[in-house]
Formats: sequence, C-alpha cells, structure tokens
Amino acid sequence: MVVMETPDSTQPLHMKHGGEQQYSKPKRGHIRVGFYDIDRTIGKGNFAVVKLAKHRITKSQVAIKIIDKSRLDECNLKKIYREVQIMKMLSHPHIVKLYQVMETKSMLYLVTEYASNGEMFDYLANHGRMTEKDARKKFWQIITAVSYCHDRHVVHRDLKAENLLLDSNMNIKIADFGFSNYFKTGQHLATWCGSHPMQLRSLEGQKYDGPQLDIWVSLSVNSL
Repeated sequence: MVVMETPDSTQPLHMKHGGEQQYSKPKRGHIRVGFYDIDRTIGKGNFAVVKLAKHRITKSQVAIKIIDKSRLDECNLKKIYREVQIMKMLSHPHIVKLYQVMETKSMLYLVTEYASNGEMFDYLANHGRMTEKDARKKFWQIITAVSYCHDRHVVHRDLKAENLLLDSNMNIKIADFGFSNYFKTGQHLATWCGSHPMQLRSLEGQKYDGPQLDIWVSLSVNSL
C-alpha cells in the first residue's frame, strides 16, 4: 500500500489493489509519497503544488511536484508528459534534476532536486543587486545550461528569475520546463507561451526561432 497526498487536501491517499482509493490519517502524523516524507509547501500553481520532502532512508531532501491530472484537459496533460520526457533526457549541473516519476490514475508526482536557496527573484528582492563577480558567474551558468538544452533541440521558453533557482552553494539551477518543447533546426515555432513580459513584443503572434527567444530572454532580460 502506498500513501500519497493530493494537492487539494492534507489528507493522505491510500492506493489499494485494483485502483480503489480511500482517505485515512497516516501513522505518527507523517504524510508519505513512496519513500518520501512530505514536509511543507514550497510552491503552488494552477494545477499543482510543490512540496519539500525527505527520503526515509537516505534523508536527502527533494522537491516533489504533485499534479492533479483530473483538473487538466487533454492539451495540458500532453504538455505535462512532454515536460517529464524532456526532463528525463537532461542531465546538467545547472538544470534541476528529475529523480523519479510516480503516477496513479488521477495524480502525477515528479521527484526533483531541491534548490535550498530558492528563486533568484526572491534573492534579488531581499538582497538587492549581486556583485559583478557573482552576477558574471551566474550568468555563465545560465548560458551553459541553455546551450546544453539547445544542443539537444530543447527550448525552455520561460526563462525568468522565478525559474532560476539557487542551490545550497548559490549555484544556478534552471527549473520549470512546463513550457519547454522540441525544435528542429531552421524551423520556427508558432505557440507563444511563458511570462508575458519575457516575450518579444514586436514578434508576438508571429512564428519565431525558439533558441533565439531563449537567448534573448536569458541574455537581455535576466542580465538587467
């Protein structure tokens, strides 16, 4: 029996054989997803919640993105599976690592690397500008990670300070590949997505070069 939690409730979900579901309280107040003890909420979205969790054996901390599939239409569900597929193929020191995927009939759990120092956006809001030395280091980390993605024909399409996380050593970890997609060299993309201020307003509504958009955002916007 596996104990799981839904984004809309603090009650755990017991999965019985045959897919039958029932709610009950966990022993000793712990909520578990697989081998992970759930701690606190560290992020929320329209259809998902991100929880801090700890592996019961190794004691390592992870972030678990919990997605309620029942609230997604076919198009958004397809995007979620594409996000999972893309994250599985990426392995770079400055990209959040996907460790494990667990799935039930109605829920999807993405176990990922935990960046303990949070979002770049919050760091800058709380501490102000970085020194030129620190900014140059992080800028290089972003560029190497973006280049790595492009070499594998993947575009992120939502590179903003909120999706640039900082690990325990203050190194960049690019996160949230929800708007990512594959591209073919020489072929333009047509779907506009991501944060509106990050987009090239002059090209909005037109087809665009995915890698060039990533580069414009990471080089121009995030360097301001």
